[in-house]
Amino acid sequence: MWSALQFEFMRNALFASIIISILCGIIGTLVVVNRLVFMTGGIAHSAYGGVGLGLYTGISPFLGAGIFAVLNAIIMGLATVKDRDRADTVIGVLWAIGMAIGIIFVDLTRGYNVNLMSYLFGSILSISKKEIYVSAFFTILLIGWVYLFYKELLAISYDEEFSYVIGIPVIPLYFLTLIFTAISVIIAMRMVGLILVIALMSIPPYIAENYTSSFAKMMALSSVFAMFFSISGLWISYYFNISAGASIIVVAGVGFFISYLLRAFKKRKRWV
Repeated sequence: MWSALQFEFMRNALFASIIISILCGIIGTLVVVNRLVFMTGGIAHSAYGGVGLGLYTGISPFLGAGIFAVLNAIIMGLATVKDRDRADTVIGVLWAIGMAIGIIFVDLTRGYNVNLMSYLFGSILSISKKEIYVSAFFTILLIGWVYLFYKELLAISYDEEFSYVIGIPVIPLYFLTLIFTAISVIIAMRMVGLILVIALMSIPPYIAENYTSSFAKMMALSSVFAMFFSISGLWISYYFNISAGASIIVVAGVGFFISYLLRAFKKRKRWV
């Protein structure tokens, strides 16, 4: 196992896995607790429009995806902030439009030789040190934001109506949560891709929620689970020469079903 670390690309992938796991553990907890999983999926898939736009205009596809993701997050926020019950319709429309725009721009781009699979399913083995530094900086920024507004985010996550009553700025924090989620999606895209990123942001928090009793502990344990899944999937992909992103999600999926079965077993045992 340690022999793989003699290669720089594996060391970069390992560092990126740790940083992005912390990022997904924190933002994923906010996503799961606030029931924003479907919205996060919409943001991720609509960001493909930015990938296509980036290829067509010659700018970085990741920059294009980031712009698209943030814009779609804001649009989804505006459309759902007053009526969360109809969110699925708006998200579904933006999801489809974003993907369609991406496909059209890719078709219009002449002579491109970019492997689009890396955007859809990740390419963590090709991640650069610059991208690691950017991921680390954003993760520190996210941790600082959560630390400063921890009580407010906790209140909003579990009792939004009461948060309005006591004067918490619910709407600004809601939009900031969506924007942080959108940027996190693009950063995590390098590891597992736009198609699979929703699993990395939802599976670890779901498992962690069963073993913790506080918001902060759920974030911490979720990050640990995400780290375990990421590093395990990375080693599996290296030794079997298969996609790292897909390997990570398969390991996370196995963890999900084991956790689900253990939870079901405990419930059944309690009622016997």
